[in-house]
Amino acid sequence: MNSESDATSAMSILVVDDTPMNLQLLVGMLKQRGYNVRPVPSGELALEAAFNEAPDLILLDIDMPLMNGYEVCQRLKTDENLKSIPVIFISALDDMFDKVKAFSVGGVDYITKPFQFEEVEARVRAHLALRHKECLLQKSLAQQKELERLRDSLVHMIVHDMRSPLTVISTCLNMLQEGLATDRSATDELLQEADSAASALNKMTTQLLDISRLEAGQMPLKKERHDLAQTLQVTSESLASLACERRISLKVPPSSMAYYDADIVGRVVANLLANAFKFTPPDGQITLTVVHQTEFFRVVVSDNGRGIAPEHQQKIFEKFAQVELRNKYVGTGLGLAFCKLAVEAHGGQIGVESELGHGSAFWFTLPTGAVGQKPV
Repeated sequence: MNSESDATSAMSILVVDDTPMNLQLLVGMLKQRGYNVRPVPSGELALEAAFNEAPDLILLDIDMPLMNGYEVCQRLKTDENLKSIPVIFISALDDMFDKVKAFSVGGVDYITKPFQFEEVEARVRAHLALRHKECLLQKSLAQQKELERLRDSLVHMIVHDMRSPLTVISTCLNMLQEGLATDRSATDELLQEADSAASALNKMTTQLLDISRLEAGQMPLKKERHDLAQTLQVTSESLASLACERRISLKVPPSSMAYYDADIVGRVVANLLANAFKFTPPDGQITLTVVHQTEFFRVVVSDNGRGIAPEHQQKIFEKFAQVELRNKYVGTGLGLAFCKLAVEAHGGQIGVESELGHGSAFWFTLPTGAVGQKPV
């Protein structure tokens, strides 16, 4: 069987017929072909079975006591969760009026008794295939709507974040224009605030553009052999002013030469350190570790902060997940999304090990040499 046949054979068929012989015959033949079949002998039981567990297809007799097939189909079509289920009528009634009525109440096909099983099976297979494709389409549409919702939320989040530095720049410039700075010191302070806000805005823009370029595979990487220990040392020293009283320690092997773009990997480490600063207490400990693992180096940025809940540990690296997790564990930007794309572009992997109340250890791997190159 191909993948589509496997999918349709696993789908559920509800067979409804008040004649035991017909019911047994249909069910037995369909089960022999590998279908998942549920038999019921009446219209009332058919509705109950469908409400309890919606089938993917219904084979429905018309001429049944108490509630005939037309009534069953009409009831199904009034229910929001069941109305899309295809109904194939199987009946000894062969008058044109009966067939027209079957389609008018929502049936998708009509088979006249006595039936040939090959015909029944062919129509079942065709309608299940259509049902399978319809379900896939509905799932795809639902996913698309969710992505659109998250995209809109992401755009709103980014615009909101950009508004703050823009407001600072505008305020400082207005104060300078109106001569509210009374001396050189006040002027320098306003200019410094405006410059810092402009730098923050530029960083947001660069990060967003780089994520788009990495996703499209259009960001060239200048990969050369570098010493990871030096990259970590330079990066941690450049962020020392943000650490405040937090202690930063490095644990690296004497030789840690790897193949990477030093600027991009430096930004990855900087993003991980910035997150550690944000969620580690003022007197906390942050450790940068490099471990040699055969053809890879594993870089770990660990802290003793508040930690991350297990259900969020895989989501935090996804771009859209930042919208849902905003301010909970990873700040307000797209730093971890950039980290994931950047590390994967180098042929490495990224992840986190964390426990609530016991800190986090963000890690990523980098190859010791170029692809196809033997490690040195």
